[in-house]
Amino acid sequence: MKSFFAAGGNLPWWMSGLSLFMSFFSAGTFVVWGSIAYTSGWVAVSIQWTMCIAGFIIGFVIAPKWRKTNALTAAEFITNRLGYNTQKIYTYIFLFVSIFTTGAFLYPVAKIVEVSTGIPITASIVFLGCLILIYTAVGGLWAVIVTDVLQFVVLTAAVLIVVPLAFDKINGIENFVANAPEGFFSLINEEYTGGFLVAFGLYNLFFIAGNWAYVQRYTSVSTPRDAKKVGWIFGALYTISPLVWMLPPMIYRVLNPNLDGLADEGAYLLMCKEVLPVGMLGLMLGGMIFATSSSVNTTLNIAAGVLTNDVFKHFKPNASESVLVKVGRIATVSLGILTILVALMVPLMGGIVEVVLSLAALTGGALFLPPLWALFSKNQNGVSVLSVTMVSLLVNGFFKFISPDLLNISLSRGVEMAVGVGIPIVLLGSYEIFAILTKKKQTAYLAYINHQNKSTVAADEDENDGAQNKKGGRVIGIGVAVTGLMIAVLSLIGSTGKILVGIMGLLVLTLGLIVIRKNK
Repeated sequence: MKSFFAAGGNLPWWMSGLSLFMSFFSAGTFVVWGSIAYTSGWVAVSIQWTMCIAGFIIGFVIAPKWRKTNALTAAEFITNRLGYNTQKIYTYIFLFVSIFTTGAFLYPVAKIVEVSTGIPITASIVFLGCLILIYTAVGGLWAVIVTDVLQFVVLTAAVLIVVPLAFDKINGIENFVANAPEGFFSLINEEYTGGFLVAFGLYNLFFIAGNWAYVQRYTSVSTPRDAKKVGWIFGALYTISPLVWMLPPMIYRVLNPNLDGLADEGAYLLMCKEVLPVGMLGLMLGGMIFATSSSVNTTLNIAAGVLTNDVFKHFKPNASESVLVKVGRIATVSLGILTILVALMVPLMGGIVEVVLSLAALTGGALFLPPLWALFSKNQNGVSVLSVTMVSLLVNGFFKFISPDLLNISLSRGVEMAVGVGIPIVLLGSYEIFAILTKKKQTAYLAYINHQNKSTVAADEDENDGAQNKKGGRVIGIGVAVTGLMIAVLSLIGSTGKILVGIMGLLVLTLGLIVIRKNK
């Protein structure tokens, strides 16, 4: 089970870091942020830079702390630190929210397939959802990791080809700057204000540091120092990638300024269709599909892990490893089916941008900050963190769903995000001060420390860990090398960008051969 849900607990830090990046990154980046980039310009880059800041903070402070808990899942930490009853309620909330999260990830890639091929979005959602849940159920976390790293290489290569060809399509950078709408290069605008960026940055910090699926990346490496590197590589990639990822839809705004309604969700792919040579669009599309699958399969894997390790195992503590893995696979399939159903309902919820940002405001701070706070605080207990979560969810839900009709009060995007992250901070801080002033007994924390001291550290001397890492590395290397070879062949049959595509193909092929050699 440890291999299925934690890759043996000895995952190389660079694999885990790239997987974290690709798990957070998805086709939603192209659809959600691509839509904002087309409409509002540089604001889309500003929003994503908040993720870079969050990544570095996590690397320096939070990721090593998670690794030191020696927990397989965040739910296991909550059980040990705050009690099983608290963990049980958090599990139900997390599983409910994760279904909407994965549905929100699955919808954008189906949208991309629809824009590119004309295949109806309903058929795309069902087919892609089934594909993802099958290989995640079969391969566990290793299937997730290998897919993530491979798609990072594929998409990076494809986007580095798209950007120069897109500039060439509109006759260069000077023409792009001259014909961009007024305020297109502003860091903020009326909808996405400075306050929104601060609040969204805090949300990203709580989400990336406390989301159970991402915690898995910090706990699956060998040491706290490796966990630090996972956060650092995430922050470094999000320093550079927004500059590259967001240029194509921004350039398309100059090429075709007439997209309206939800049509701007397809701006990224429309730009790719304009400039990519024969075959490269298919490769780009494949990369986007499996980049999104990395977001879906990450959440499916950890949600199935929670159901298996923290729910089923609680009632069947003597279940064998084979039974537990079987339960994990059944849970993966069941959650995958629910994900498909939610993705089909996204258009009825106001579109993908509305779903993603509303879900962030409603649940980000409320669900992920309280357990994260307990990771560092001696004063918090099950009652305090659970109370903060429930109160925050109720207040956020009231302002989102009830106050617009009942009180005629609708919060702006920035205020909604600020309320979502501000309320749990205020409540947790207030309890912290109260506990210090009243010298409240740290019963829950002392029990947790006692448990940590008594338990044997789960550092299994599993001689298969090294072999697993080498095998995973070889699979990644072969996949990268084959992708490079495909790109090189495409350069021979394409009519545009032959030299650029050929050079990129040779670079990717060389990278794949190096990875294979390193993992002999």
